[in-house]
Amino acid sequence: MSALLRVTPAGDRLCVLLPNGRAVAWYDPDGAGGRGTEGRAGGGEGGRIFLVHERLRDEVLAVLAPYVAGDVTVGPPPVPTSADLARLALHPDDDLAPNRPGEALHAQLDRLPPPRRLARDPHRGARARLAAQQSVGDALDGLEIAGWRVVHSVPLPGADQLHHVAVGPGGVLALYALPARGLRILVEGEGVRAGRAQPVPLLDVARHRAERAALALATAVRPVLVVVGAARLELVPPAPADVRILRDGEIPALAALGGIHKPVDVEALYARARDRRTWLRA
Repeated sequence: MSALLRVTPAGDRLCVLLPNGRAVAWYDPDGAGGRGTEGRAGGGEGGRIFLVHERLRDEVLAVLAPYVAGDVTVGPPPVPTSADLARLALHPDDDLAPNRPGEALHAQLDRLPPPRRLARDPHRGARARLAAQQSVGDALDGLEIAGWRVVHSVPLPGADQLHHVAVGPGGVLALYALPARGLRILVEGEGVRAGRAQPVPLLDVARHRAERAALALATAVRPVLVVVGAARLELVPPAPADVRILRDGEIPALAALGGIHKPVDVEALYARARDRRTWLRA
């Protein structure tokens, strides 16, 4: 039977599947995701192997053996939530959770030669956008301890993209990272002016992307404009009521937001947000 089983990644776990795609077990190297029970077998320190069918114990342990080393707890799975079921059913190609901040920019810049010394970098703008998205992404990842979940670089139909989607107790946020290293940023009306450049309607861009996210996720999504590295940020009253404007250093304060989603709702929305197919209807 073990020759018929196959192991496939499912987010941060390994899933053991029958030839028909049905899951019969999964391995969680961090030991999260449910109750442990008696029984020890080879596996990652502190990890757990959850068996759907006890009769397949030997076959499951055999097929997982190349992936684990040490001791793991083996036993039945916890009662799955809808988010658990969605995650286990998600094909790795459709899982956006592994995306890095600026994933599309990484792919674009990785194909380019490094800029020549003392020459003007023709891709400086793309590198600045990548650095801004990385800065915002790193700060958002730090919110996980406060119950937030984040998906980076969410592709939208029409070659558009959400830089970051954050789901947490304080709601769902669609964040736009604006590179502004050393610049004066002026927000007046609908326009955002960086240095001496002409105003750009970035608030409308942030709103539109949040509206698309709300359509895909079937829940309210608030647009957030994050200004990264600005020397000065000035907002001419009245400030927009519907778009939150932050400096990148203010992102940790989002951890204090709450009162909208319970943990189970956060996980359900996150499971939806990490599925690439969700965004096809945005």
